[in-house]
Amino acid sequence: MNADQTRRSFLRTTGAGAAAAVAVSALNAKAGEPSGGIKIVAVSCSPRKGKTTAQALSTCLEAAEAVAPDRIETELIELAGLSIPGHLVAGLPLAPGEKDDFPTVAEKLSDPKVAGIIVGTPVYFANMSSLCKAFLDRCGVFRMRKFALANRVGAALAVGGVRNGGQELTIQSVQAALMCHEMVVVGDGRPTGHFGATLWNMGNDDISQDEFGLTTAMNLGRRVAEVAVLLGTGVS
Repeated sequence: MNADQTRRSFLRTTGAGAAAAVAVSALNAKAGEPSGGIKIVAVSCSPRKGKTTAQALSTCLEAAEAVAPDRIETELIELAGLSIPGHLVAGLPLAPGEKDDFPTVAEKLSDPKVAGIIVGTPVYFANMSSLCKAFLDRCGVFRMRKFALANRVGAALAVGGVRNGGQELTIQSVQAALMCHEMVVVGDGRPTGHFGATLWNMGNDDISQDEFGLTTAMNLGRRVAEVAVLLGTGVS
């Protein structure tokens, strides 16, 4: 099965088991071919499209691409408005008329060029959004099939309503899930150099005045790109 056939079949798939099998095929489809560019993907797990989580992730991706503009491409995936049913991981079926958009997202993550994945989420009660949890649960299909995300670089970003609103706790929860895939988990790079990007929505969906938070986002994007380039991960 070639890569194009794999991607087409992925879009027709709604079952978790079948999605996993196709994802792994896509990751391995071009094994042995010469290496080239790499891709850094950011996944915004906010239920609100284009708001502060997506804005912060865009800052990450700009910094990542700047590390090696001739080699690194980036993509922002927003889960807002998508249906990601988490109950499928328990073997339960889709309800009548219920959509499942996860295979389309997983198809993007299965691109053999993907070297790094940055997961961003708003903070709700010192933890990730329900959409983020459902997304991470569904990503278990990659683990079920030979740890297909192993050795990709993983990182996390959190946006809270106050400066110390649980961002670091949320980041650690996301990182725990990424580590279960044998991903190479990194935090924001120096000089901030801690767990990940921690931003503050200062009201009116504005992070533009959060100088420290934006610095952590830039450092995170740069760090993900630097490690991805060093490891050469994601390139078949």
